[in-house]
Amino acid sequence: MPDEKPKILIIDDDNDFREIFKAKLEASGFEVAAAADGQTGMDKARIYRPHVILLDVKMPGMSGIETLVRMKADPELKDMTVIFLTSFGEADEDASWVDNKFAKEIGAVAHIRKSDDLDKIVKQIMDTIYPKV
Repeated sequence: MPDEKPKILIIDDDNDFREIFKAKLEASGFEVAAAADGQTGMDKARIYRPHVILLDVKMPGMSGIETLVRMKADPELKDMTVIFLTSFGEADEDASWVDNKFAKEIGAVAHIRKSDDLDKIVKQIMDTIYPKV
């Protein structure tokens, strides 16, 4: 990993998830900022300039999908790397529409299930920032 810590922005309305995930990512060598909603996340992204944005799909008010659509229409944010976070795909959720194909069609690079192993999630984020050549 280079000298500069990779910057991650977590946009998720679940405070407990943000705190747990922030702690895990910081322990894994990332610099992490967080926002509780889409608009605040977009504002932070303009200033913070993260390497990757982890964006919750399902949030009250402006959903993650709407947030991403607005980001892609914003010249300052349109080229930022976004990975969707989702609880869809858990046993009690219908995940048929949230997959990597859907994520890529609307401008995200991938999607991560919140229930996945945290080490696996960290590896996926690292692979997104530093792709294998």
